[in-house]
Amino acid sequence: MPFKLDPEKVRQLPLSERRDKMTFQKIKYLDEPVQLVDNPDVEKEIDGLAKKIAEAHRNHRSVIWMTGDHVTIRRGNQRYLIDLMERGIVTHLAGNGAVPIHDFELALTGSTLEDVEFYVFDGKFGNWDEVGFAINEAAKWAAELEWGFGETIGWMIENDRFGFKFPHKNISIFAAAYRLGIPATVHVLIGADIVHQHPNMDGAATGKATYTDFLIFARALATLEGGVFLNLGTAVHGPEVYLKALSMARNVELQEGRKNILAFTTAVFDVLDLGNWRESQKEIYDWRRDMKAMDDGDGEHFDPRYYFRPGKTILTRTVAGGFGQSFYIRGDCGITVPALYKKIISLL
Repeated sequence: MPFKLDPEKVRQLPLSERRDKMTFQKIKYLDEPVQLVDNPDVEKEIDGLAKKIAEAHRNHRSVIWMTGDHVTIRRGNQRYLIDLMERGIVTHLAGNGAVPIHDFELALTGSTLEDVEFYVFDGKFGNWDEVGFAINEAAKWAAELEWGFGETIGWMIENDRFGFKFPHKNISIFAAAYRLGIPATVHVLIGADIVHQHPNMDGAATGKATYTDFLIFARALATLEGGVFLNLGTAVHGPEVYLKALSMARNVELQEGRKNILAFTTAVFDVLDLGNWRESQKEIYDWRRDMKAMDDGDGEHFDPRYYFRPGKTILTRTVAGGFGQSFYIRGDCGITVPALYKKIISLL
């Protein structure tokens, strides 16, 4: 038996004792003025993407919103996403394991985003009783009943389950997805989220629950022809999950005699300067044109942008062949996401 830490020895504290950096008052309202995008190139990308989303909606095509916790939750963009789901524009919500944690905390206490530097010093970081208990119980429930993980979290918040009352459930994106019947999937990397520090963490249940969500996500990608896939602020986990799920979906579609999934739009929201990435897309199978030195072993011209997975995976590789189109929205998502929302609404 290998030596391992006993999670039962980790002391859990109530959320009421925690100092947070964000409260529900920072969540933006739909009718409040939005800050202008002070970059013509970014504004052009937003306009192009909004047109593709509006076109997909009019044609009853899928619009899949995959997000990290920072972009949608921490930057206060929840009401925009909820409204897009209520209008039937966003048809699938996907997030990494941190997204439902912040969503749960805001719905329960009205605050989230603990001070990591302050609490990690003496091992308090992440060890908060209510959120660890609830998310892990949701995983067990999902695994036992063979529900989706995100679906179960939304059900829990919307219906005040597991002994909790959620006074701020109106700003929960998972509760909204459950209420609206929209698939919401959670893609967990075990060990990456604070709920894995809780003694009731069940790795087998979490693995089963998140694998169910992976298959739900793959099924959603099978409907992506003519639709839009957005990747917002998840630079490694999101692109990797998307890449494998899309390959599975294409494999099954072709085996069953249906059209391959090629003509769709992708978009990435992030802050890295990719330079003239669209120019490189003209040689779609050689995204590394300006970065080819990596293959040649020429360190003098080495370009680390090659390793930015949203770029090579979402903007380029999976829309290869000339059928798809992609957009890169660079900037503060507290500005770019509201701008996209306003543009979509104006077009519809």
